[in-house]
Amino acid sequence: MADDLNWHRDADVVVLGSGGAALTAAIAAYDFGAKDVVILEKSGMVGGTTAMSGGMLWIPNNLYQQEAGIEDSDDDVVAYLDALAPGALDPDTLGAFLERGPEMIRYFVEKTPVRFHAYADFPDYQPYLPGAKAGGGRSLDNEAFSFEQLGKWAARVNPTKMAYPVRGSLMEAINGTLDEATVAEREAGDYRGLGQALIGALFKAVLDREIPVEFEKRARKLVKAGDRVIGVIAEDADGRDYRVRARRGVVIATGGFEWNERLVKAFLRGPLTGPVSVPENEGDGLLMAIEAGAQLGNMQNAFWQQSVLEFKPQHRAAKPNYLLGSDERARPGAILVNRAGKRFVNEAANYNAMGKALHAFDAGTHSYANLPYWLIIDQRYKEKYPTFTSPPGGPIPPYMIRADTLEELAKQAGIDPQGLAATVARFNQMVRNGHDDDFSRGDNSYDNFYMWGDPAFDPPYRTLGLIDQGPYYAVKMESGALGTCGGPKTNGDAQVLDWAGNPIPGLYAAGNAMAAVLGEAYGGAGGTLGPGMTFGYIAGKHLGTHIPNRLT
Repeated sequence: MADDLNWHRDADVVVLGSGGAALTAAIAAYDFGAKDVVILEKSGMVGGTTAMSGGMLWIPNNLYQQEAGIEDSDDDVVAYLDALAPGALDPDTLGAFLERGPEMIRYFVEKTPVRFHAYADFPDYQPYLPGAKAGGGRSLDNEAFSFEQLGKWAARVNPTKMAYPVRGSLMEAINGTLDEATVAEREAGDYRGLGQALIGALFKAVLDREIPVEFEKRARKLVKAGDRVIGVIAEDADGRDYRVRARRGVVIATGGFEWNERLVKAFLRGPLTGPVSVPENEGDGLLMAIEAGAQLGNMQNAFWQQSVLEFKPQHRAAKPNYLLGSDERARPGAILVNRAGKRFVNEAANYNAMGKALHAFDAGTHSYANLPYWLIIDQRYKEKYPTFTSPPGGPIPPYMIRADTLEELAKQAGIDPQGLAATVARFNQMVRNGHDDDFSRGDNSYDNFYMWGDPAFDPPYRTLGLIDQGPYYAVKMESGALGTCGGPKTNGDAQVLDWAGNPIPGLYAAGNAMAAVLGEAYGGAGGTLGPGMTFGYIAGKHLGTHIPNRLT
């Protein structure tokens, strides 16, 4: 009998994972009444992909938006999201996100070291759709956080994906408002921004509450007594069982399944070749939920992101490291082309929407028309802008190809030479004319947002620029993802549902481990973390305030 297992420890709540959604769930569960909370983390580090990310949260109607006088409404949000994912939104979970997201932000600002501000200039990712906020306000940025507050635990936070430490908020970094004295002061205090700031502050809240984190405990199996989940069996670093009983419930917040090739091929709508998340995201939570009888949702989708394989560094478990590919393609003097040498997308479009363009299928050749694909730049670009890990004018990294002519570059990369030459010639003429007639690049506020383009120029030249100064460079790009966004379906209380639509008692999910609240929609910066942390908060609060009828 499950009740008779030789448990290694008991807890009110067991949280699986340690990313933003997981830490939020643990803090909320503790604060709202479940005083015995434990976090099981697969690796030896905390933070998951959240720590490596930009750390922004997309939360409509947040308190900072209201304080700034930026008007918003649920009707506008629903209109916008419905335009992004027509007919795919679940009223129960969407309603919970709209109501509890602002509540979560207010609570964490009042009760933890987490601090945000509204990035008022950051537009929604499709600012031309009904209900969108072209002027921003829905995306929240993190204030810098001093890792000195974590003491010895600072070394346990996953590193950033950025090429260099960001010592301020994203807004400070982009606007260049940090003077040398402030930067020196921030460095001395080990201040960090972006996802590092978010995880650092959340981890500090966990430490303040003395919530234990059990490292190198890979959750493998949920334990049920009848229909109720009463615990979890994990595996320690030596492969031995570690059994934890959960008197109130278990929260699956283990991330997606993007590093599990078998699951990727089984579920996703198209190839995923370069995940930029932590390599521990192998679908452990998904597999446990399936075995427990969970209903699944949104399994074909991911939070798509363009990436580049970096040859030198290797992740844990000798897995390859992929670099983020958002900025380079949107700057003046850069285009993306397929193997025919043709452009196929607005290079300044948001990363999630662009990911879907990579899955265009050519029935004639029975292949994906836009895979593989390459970033093309010239010497002017190389000298002026950073390119992934290569600083302006810096050495050519191993993943970059160089040639004196476009035709020679194409031959080296495996691109059609005539196609590339013709494409660049046409693109340059459109740049001179001041309009991208093929893909309307530079026609909306997001395309010209100065985070991606060059603020030294006026639209559309913040993103449009000539490619005409040799030598020329090519970088092979990957169909990447920040994470998958399919998994067990939940209700508005973050309870996992079975195939009859009933909650599985004692089982909750949040973050990328659950079926995404917004389906395939990605509203704006923080479109992953905003809903993920909201449902972590919902799960934790429900577990803290609802005591099961039958304690085990």
